[in-house]
Amino acid sequence: MITRDTASFLQAASATAPDFGPLTARAAFMVAPDGFRLAEQSAADNRYMAQADGFNAARASAQHRDLQRAISQVVPTVCFAGDPETPDALFPNNVFGTARVDGQARYVIGRMRHPVRQREAGRADIRGFFGDVLGYAPVDLSEQPHACELTGALVIDRARGLGFAGLSERCDEEGARLMHEAFGLRATLMFDLAPGEYHTNVVLAVLAGRAAVICPRGFADPSVLDAFDALYGPHAIRLAPGEHAAFAGNCIALSEDRVWMSAHAGRSLQPATRDAFVAAGFTVATVELDAIEAGGGSLRCCIGEVF
Repeated sequence: MITRDTASFLQAASATAPDFGPLTARAAFMVAPDGFRLAEQSAADNRYMAQADGFNAARASAQHRDLQRAISQVVPTVCFAGDPETPDALFPNNVFGTARVDGQARYVIGRMRHPVRQREAGRADIRGFFGDVLGYAPVDLSEQPHACELTGALVIDRARGLGFAGLSERCDEEGARLMHEAFGLRATLMFDLAPGEYHTNVVLAVLAGRAAVICPRGFADPSVLDAFDALYGPHAIRLAPGEHAAFAGNCIALSEDRVWMSAHAGRSLQPATRDAFVAAGFTVATVELDAIEAGGGSLRCCIGEVF
């Protein structure tokens, strides 16, 4: 089911068992920030982006390598070359995603809102990696008209097959429905993001199926937060505004015992928030990504997951 009705969603979601798939990805992929600079089209609806003079391409490239090196200690991590014609391509999880549906592996290609990002969907090397090397079947949403920026717009609980689709200019209701079907989910809740928010994964993360990290100000309707409390309490971790602004909500678990976020996000964490991660069974690991965050995304945005 896919719905805007929180009560109906909770009724269905509460009955799901954590047997949909593995809790975390078996590998990761990244795209190097070659030609990293301000993408003016993306800046039109991403308030987190810095001005043009705030971009440091060399520092972003070095930090990106540090990130790959760090997470490679946890999962195999492939990094594709960047393209100066696609300056936002270092955030590949918006364009390419993977899933296993009825035991069959597939890769999903999203439909980006802005033309500068739509170019990324045509990359033959990434398509070839998933299709020809890994043998995943394609589900190509890139040519239809509805914006659906994959795991930027759709946060997925991989354990139970649940989706949380934040609607904005980057994802409409039809786009959410297409992603729900493409990832083969059991139930998806749609909701409006607060004005000024562009992606769900900046304000919400689900960690290894047992915890949720929530930025309350990121949701237009506060009643949606009750769904996270019901599903993930006592490990529904609500972030303060300063933690939200520092990208602490843009985090990811690549194993069952560690949550990754940027060093800036880590420094923003209040003691109570750190205690909440510990109570949920996670240690916090960080990588310095201030140059990359100038591009309006943070650590989770840089990581595509291979399931």
